This record gives sequence, structure tokens and C-alpha cells, in this order.
Amino acid sequence: MGDERPHYYGKHGTPQKYDPTFKGPIYNRGCTDVICCVFLLLAIVGYVAVGIIAWTHGDPRKVIYPTDSRGEFCGQKGTKNENKPYLFYFNIVKCASPLVLLEFQCPTPQICVEKCPDRYLTYLNARSSRDFEYYKQFCVPGFKDNKGVAEVLRDGDCPAVLIPSKPLARRCFPAIHAHKGVLMVGNETTYEDGHGSRKNITDLVEGAKKANGVLEARQLAMRIFEDYTVSWYWIIIGLVIAMAMSLLFIILLRFLAGIMVWVMIIMVILVLGYGIFHCYMEYSRLRGEAGSDVSLVDLGFQTDFRVYLHLRQTWLAFMIILSILEVIIILLLIFLRKRILIAIALIKEASRAVGYVMCSLLYPLVTFFLLCLCIAYWASTAVFLSTSNEAVYKIFDDSSCSLTAKTCTPETFPSSNESRLCPNARCQFAFYGGESGYHRALLGLQIFNAFMFFWLANFVLALGQVTLAGAFASYYWALRKPDDLPAFPLFSAFGRALRYHTGSLAFGALILAIVQIIRVILEYLDQRLKAAENKFAKCLMTCLKCCFWCLEKFIKFLNRNAYIMIAIYGTNFCTSARNAFFLLMRNIIRVAVLDKVTDFLFLLGKLLIVGSVGILAFFFFTHRIRIVQDTAPPLNYYWVPILTVIVGSYLIAHGFFSVYGMCVDTLFLCFLEDLERNDGSAERPYFMSSTLKKLLNKTNKKAAES
Repeated sequence: MGDERPHYYGKHGTPQKYDPTFKGPIYNRGCTDVICCVFLLLAIVGYVAVGIIAWTHGDPRKVIYPTDSRGEFCGQKGTKNENKPYLFYFNIVKCASPLVLLEFQCPTPQICVEKCPDRYLTYLNARSSRDFEYYKQFCVPGFKDNKGVAEVLRDGDCPAVLIPSKPLARRCFPAIHAHKGVLMVGNETTYEDGHGSRKNITDLVEGAKKANGVLEARQLAMRIFEDYTVSWYWIIIGLVIAMAMSLLFIILLRFLAGIMVWVMIIMVILVLGYGIFHCYMEYSRLRGEAGSDVSLVDLGFQTDFRVYLHLRQTWLAFMIILSILEVIIILLLIFLRKRILIAIALIKEASRAVGYVMCSLLYPLVTFFLLCLCIAYWASTAVFLSTSNEAVYKIFDDSSCSLTAKTCTPETFPSSNESRLCPNARCQFAFYGGESGYHRALLGLQIFNAFMFFWLANFVLALGQVTLAGAFASYYWALRKPDDLPAFPLFSAFGRALRYHTGSLAFGALILAIVQIIRVILEYLDQRLKAAENKFAKCLMTCLKCCFWCLEKFIKFLNRNAYIMIAIYGTNFCTSARNAFFLLMRNIIRVAVLDKVTDFLFLLGKLLIVGSVGILAFFFFTHRIRIVQDTAPPLNYYWVPILTVIVGSYLIAHGFFSVYGMCVDTLFLCFLEDLERNDGSAERPYFMSSTLKKLLNKTNKKAAES
């Protein structure tokens, strides 16, 4: 370090000087960034007010239940449509896109019905047959057969034709499919005349071919839901196993850090090696089978993902990906083997710190609970805001009426001048909207809702980081460990963070939230510009998204280290961020190598846990474990519970290792501070443990020899 000081210290701030009274996190501290604390409290009050306004005006039933032409909900309990859960469209051809059916009203009459039509009938043929009673349930409520055919169809009292339909999102979609280029309605057998017939209905192409894609997605979603219903308890068991493995791994690190790290590295290499071997065996097994040589491009997207497992190209792709990962990990281990030894010593020290502050492993549950509250409040407010519009009625006419699309009132429209000017016009529900100031401000309120979610979520994460950093810093700066460690260090750090540094946490979270909301807006603009052919705009948007992504990563890194300095010294956010940044820059080589090596080792630990649980889930759900072969549930897609277990296992492992990661980062910054404050002499002894002292002496000796 002696040779580095003249080079670094002038450029990157002044190092901390020796202070005989410094014993770790300062207890005699004052409030920091009070203005930001006030702004946060005012923003929370405003956020609560927005929530109250949204809950007053909003109606989530608009999301759950479809709405007929009169603005009444279908299938809602306590209404006259309670037993009519489905929405039927008189002329679905006028709904060119499925999104129109799901979000807005089509320019055609809609009524609530008990069930979707299951046969093909025309009004003209049904009127003179015994099927007329069946047909009348799809006419407007209160329909009376006292008009001629032309008048009934002109006034929109009944649909001109019934088409076999299936319910989708409580709406009736035509049940049609293509057969040799001809659209088939329902089955090939018609119910009108009892004979097999085909109906080439070209007018339904626009509405139906897009709806079929939605129907396939719905079918996929239903199969996935069925898989969850029969496998949810096995998924929970898999997540419990992942939690037990993570906890066991953490406990073993406490006593066998060095051995565990090397075992972890070897196990990850073996797990990836087995994955490569399994992919090769499947690739070889499919050789010569019919259809196995079809390429993924030619096959295209299939809702049944099991089809891909019968292709040799799929297993070849898996094998290449795993091989690349295996080679990368082995090369990193070869070139970073010396740094891994240093990282192991740091992990050993972190294991001791976590061992003396064991309750820190439970703190992620607090963070998880607070984040769930933020997500629940944001989601409910967003739903109520999106459903707080009023019903808007407009004039619809098949002819070229000049009043078409103008607003109207259903109760007074039949006797109004508009009705006399356009006899064929109808006043029906169009969409939910409004012209008041509140309705015009809805978009801004939604943006404010998203911004507050980011701010509060980042604040919760910042609170967890400062709390853990304060607890682990108390361990490091205890000269005689663990005798000098204060009682309840985690609770003390939590209390200091809330009492003195709420403003600083709010400041750091605010900066990050601003960048994140800008990224959301850029994503929204990018979606809007996708249809445009302006290459310059697309290039500019890509550059902006990349820049703000990098900025967000840098701010997260800076905030994390600033929170550590806040936990130790109690300074404001800007001062802490500057001191942390300069401290890291003065030791940039150690930061770039040592700190990132520990992150790499923790990543391997996560991969080991996730890979082990994932392989166990794969063998179980594919009925390959003979002992419990009959216990595994039958599934449509066995990858559904497997992916769920893998993702859940990663989140659980990440929660445990995040405590270790914060501990390592805190001890690392304290280690750098200790090197600058003290020199290891009797007058200025190091606070680091004997393990780190040996490591430091060994490093200095090698540097002197070189």
C-alpha cells in the first residue's frame, strides 16, 4: 500500500486519518438530509390521497365483468344479469382486433347471455321453425315479435345470424377453424338442416383469425393453470428443499468456508458437465428418428413445448450453451486462482460476522414483507385508477350519419332530435372515459403511482442495506471479537437508520427512482415507435435505453457503498457517496478483482443450489425416480413446475446470499478504511481479524519481493 498512496491520494480525495476514539459506527450522530425526509413524507401523503381518490372513483368490476351496450355488467351477483356471465356480439365482424373485444366496445349491439350459441342459425330461418325460442335468448332484453324481419334487423333487436361460439374472457368468440383454405363454422355438421355442410364465411376472416391466436394462448394458459393445480404442493416442497439447502450452505460456510467454496466450484463444474452429457445422450438417441432433424426455424412457435424436445437441434443448442458456460467458468478459475484464495479469506471473515449476527439471515423476510406491501398498494391503486372512468355512450349507425360517434344519453335518445335525424342510429355504450379534470389527469396519476412505487421500493431496499451494513460494521470495528461487539447490533443499526437517516435513504432512492421511471417512459415510447420506419429514431431510442441502463447500474453500485458509509459515519448522502467513491477509486485494483471474485463465487453457490434442486425437480416431474414414480402428478407440460421451482429456488438462494454479499461489501470497505487509518503498530493496531492480517502480510511480502 505504501507505494500506492502518493499516486492515488492526490487525485481521489484525502484518506481517513488515525483517530484513537473511533471504535466503529458512530452513535453520537444527527439527522441527515432532512429536506428529503420531508419531501418523502409529503409524497407519501399525496400517494395516500391518490389512492383514496382512486378507490372512491374506481370500480374493479369493469376489469372482471364485461359490459353490454347499456353499460350493465354481465354475471355480476345481485343484478338482473347475474345468471348471464357471457357477452354476445351481434356482428363480430365489426371487431377487427381481439384487443377491441377485451378493452373497448365494438360498434355493434352487445347483450349478456347465459351461454354462447352452439349452432348455426339465421334469423329468417329460425323465425319459421321451432328453434325460434332458442334464437330469442340472443335478442335484446324485452324483445317482442311484433315487427317484420327487415325492421327487427334494422333496429338491432336481434342478430342476423348465430354462429357456434366459445367463451374467451367472458366474451363469445366464433368457434371456427381453417380446413383446406375454407373457414369451418363449429364442427363440420350443421344444426340447421341436419346435413353435413361447409360455409365459406369470408366476412369473418379479419375478426376470427386474430381471435384464434388469442384462443390458442388461452388454451395454453388453461393447461398451465391445470398443471399448477395438481403440482402446487410439490412445488412448495421443492422450494422448502431449496431454502433448507441455502440455510445449510450458509451454516457450513461458517465453519468450512474454504472447503465449501472449492466443493461448490467442483460441484458446479460437475453439474454443468452432467448437463452436457445428458444433452449429448438425448441428441444421440434422436438420431435417425422421423422428424427429429426438423429445424427450430421451420417448426416455428408451438404452444406444446414438448414438441421441441423431440428435435435434435434443441438438445444441440442446450449442449452448446452449457459447454460455453463450462469453458467460461474453467477459464475464470484458471486466471483468478490466486484472487480466489483472497476471496475465500474474505468469505471466511464474512461467515464469522454472519455467525455472530445470525438474525441478519432473517432480515430479508422483513424486506420481502415491505416490498409486498408496496407492490400490493401500487397494483390496487393502478387497477382502481384504470377503472375510475365513467361510461361514455355514443351514436352508432351503419349508414353515413353525420352524428355518428357523438356522445348521447340512452334514456333520452329515442325521443331526441338525433334519433329523428338518423332513424337507424343507436345510442349504446362505447367505452369508459370522461371529460372532467380528474379524468384528464388519470395518465399523470398513473405515472405518479409508478414513480412512487419505485421510490418506496428503493427506499425499502436501502433501509435493508443500511441496517445490514451497520450490523456488520459493528463486528469489524470491534477490536476484540466478539467481546466488543455491541448487544443487538442489527436492531441498533435498524433504529439508527430510521431515526437519523430516513432523509438520506429517501435521497438515494429518489435518484434511482427518477432514472427507473425514465427507463419505463423510454420503453413505452419504444413500443409506440416500433411501427415507425424511422431508423434514426430507433437508433436514438436504443442508445438512450442503453445509456440509462448503464446509469441505473452505476447509481445502484454507488448507492450501495454510500449506504455503508452512512451506516458507519452517519454523514449525509452526498458526502457518503463521495467518500465511498474516492475510497474505492484509491483501491481500484482491489475493487475490480477481489470484490468481483466474491460475487462470482456467490453466483456459483446460487447456481449449485438452483442446479441441484432443478435436476431433482426434473427427474421427479418426468417420472424418472423409480421410488416415487407413481407419486408425481400427470402434467400437460412438465416444464411448468420445473421452471417455477428453478425460479423460486434462485430467489430464495438470492435472499440468503444477499446478506452475505452485503456483509462482504461492508467488510471490504471497512478493510480499506482500516488500512488507511492504521498501520498495524502497537499504537495504531489494525481492527481486522487475524485471518485478514495474515493475508495482508502475505500480500505485502509478495509485493516487496516483486
